[in-house]
Amino acid sequence: STQHCPSIVCLGPSPSPTMASSSSQFAFSLHDGSLTVGGTVLLSGVPSNVALSPFQFDPSSSDAPAHLLEQATAAAGRGAFLGFTAPAATDRAPCRIGLLAGRRFLSVFRFKTWWSTMRAGDRGRDVQPETQWVLLDAPELGPGGCVFVLPLVQGSFRSAIFPSEDVEDGLVLCAESGSPAVTGSDFRRIAYVHAGTDPYKVMREAYVAARVHLGTFKLIEEKALPPMAERFGWCTWDAFYLTVDPAGVWQGVAEFTDAGVPPRFVVIDDGWQSANRDDDPPHADTPGLVLCGEQMTARLYGFDEGERFRRYREGDLLRCPPELFYDKNLPKTVVRKACEIEGIVNARKKAAATEMSSLDAKLEQLRRELEQLLAKSADVLEKLRNRDGGDGGEVGLKAFLKDMRQKFPSLDDVYVWQALCGAWGGVRPGTAALDTVVEAARLSPGLAGTMDDLAVDRIVEGGIGLVQPQHAGKLYDAMHSYLAGAGVTGVKVDVINTLEYVCAEHGGRVELAKAYYGGLSDSIAANFEGTGIIASMEQCNDFFFLGTRQVAMARAGDDFWLGNGDDAYWLQGVHMVNCSYNSLWMGQFVRPDWDMFQSDHVCAAFHAASRAVSGSPIYVSDSLGCHDFALLKTLVFPDGTLPLCLHYALPSSRTLSRIRRLSSRCGTSTSLEV
Repeated sequence: STQHCPSIVCLGPSPSPTMASSSSQFAFSLHDGSLTVGGTVLLSGVPSNVALSPFQFDPSSSDAPAHLLEQATAAAGRGAFLGFTAPAATDRAPCRIGLLAGRRFLSVFRFKTWWSTMRAGDRGRDVQPETQWVLLDAPELGPGGCVFVLPLVQGSFRSAIFPSEDVEDGLVLCAESGSPAVTGSDFRRIAYVHAGTDPYKVMREAYVAARVHLGTFKLIEEKALPPMAERFGWCTWDAFYLTVDPAGVWQGVAEFTDAGVPPRFVVIDDGWQSANRDDDPPHADTPGLVLCGEQMTARLYGFDEGERFRRYREGDLLRCPPELFYDKNLPKTVVRKACEIEGIVNARKKAAATEMSSLDAKLEQLRRELEQLLAKSADVLEKLRNRDGGDGGEVGLKAFLKDMRQKFPSLDDVYVWQALCGAWGGVRPGTAALDTVVEAARLSPGLAGTMDDLAVDRIVEGGIGLVQPQHAGKLYDAMHSYLAGAGVTGVKVDVINTLEYVCAEHGGRVELAKAYYGGLSDSIAANFEGTGIIASMEQCNDFFFLGTRQVAMARAGDDFWLGNGDDAYWLQGVHMVNCSYNSLWMGQFVRPDWDMFQSDHVCAAFHAASRAVSGSPIYVSDSLGCHDFALLKTLVFPDGTLPLCLHYALPSSRTLSRIRRLSSRCGTSTSLEV
């Protein structure tokens, strides 16, 4: 039967009188230029082209499991679709949906292409561009009363919330396709609103409604977690950056194991791939890459490992383990020298003409010293390869991982890094049997106000070697089938939101995302048992609504920054705030991953405490020889498993209520209670 409310339809069994009263309390209405719920005005000055429509769905056509269909049906009376019609067909339709004044809110917005964070305020002017959701305080509905506003995907369009540029305290809902060739005018289901008296329940019910309505993603409860979610691990990034090699990885795992904190998984981060720049020889790695940023214009020229791993022979490190020849201080020395060079390059950009000569001389000297260090590292590895070891056996990544597992039998999983498009700069045309074109990277208008970002600058500089969307599945299967055959059990997929930079000629951002995320999901299911993936640099609703069919774990915050200067403590606090508040919405789709940290960092204990309650895997990015094993042993059992909380960490109800009551003058609070 159907229960009719003033402007909402609830599908399902006839409610009891108590249910009917509750539904009436949370019924949305739009009339006389006001959007109301339960008689409470949420937005005033609503234009006539803004529409409110009942939340309805056909259970027989949904792929959602029965319990989610039941939940959506039971909560339908507390939600409605919000949208608008545009005066003419367009590829980008910003529409003012009303005025917000004097009502406190909590929101999450994108501050970079990749990352999002919280914002509190009490007026429309406080809302930031590219806002992913807004939680409005509505105490008139009862203790804890709130209304959740969730921009959605509709057809080939996605949406986000913006502040109005021309109307004081106006809220703008913007639908965009990302392609001038993809236009529309009917966006009446481009957002969803939901009301209740428990913010956690309200958000949960809203995402269940989006799940059964869209059918393009799965909630976290529908997916299995990767086994590494409950284990301790090590990531190679901060230890080596782009200079990672087999001996260094082996040495790192040995240090943890010998100290009684065995890593059950390893992430071999950026630097292991076959990648080069367009002006390099087509089938050779770009030499001399060390720091992040140097590789961001490079592209894949093959789907196998780079030369440092490719030349490994089975038994090399079993016969001659790193402690016999490897200088574990060398990787850190290389990184420090590269940082010195980076500092001089940056200083040169600001220097007066009279200082240029001395800076250039210093730069030349440092570059010679770096070349000598890199040559020393290569020479050590070459001597290892030239030792007598006989003929036969495996070579390359497969040989290395075979030996690793023989030496360290507790090592269950080895993940490797990749960008969504292959490498930061995609795939190099002509080097793989896939239709690939270098596409110019253009930022969407909504990103104009976001923070400056090195990765964005470099990607725009070099463009992206985009495998055509009809071949996206072939790209991932070629990469992942090779890796699975070598013993890799999963991938850390990074640089995800770049698809919106290159979507104009490929049906827009939603259609290009569907092609790529569909191919990725199929490949993860085929090659990594459906669970072997961590997503990163992904904090945009496009990804969560379209890319989480298989993905069950994703980064909840910006990178762990290891600076030890005056801003160290502030940065670590911001990291916790980002992770906590992002977990409110990302946790609906995935297990939030609070990222790695370094156990010898000045704020290591702070990070360790947060990871202990985060519900995510605990993994560190310690440099060789730089560990606090006493600290790690408070987090990790002797067998490398973890004592996990029953639920991933969220802001407490008291903190959440407090943040919603902050005025915009307070900005983002770093006080966090979990």
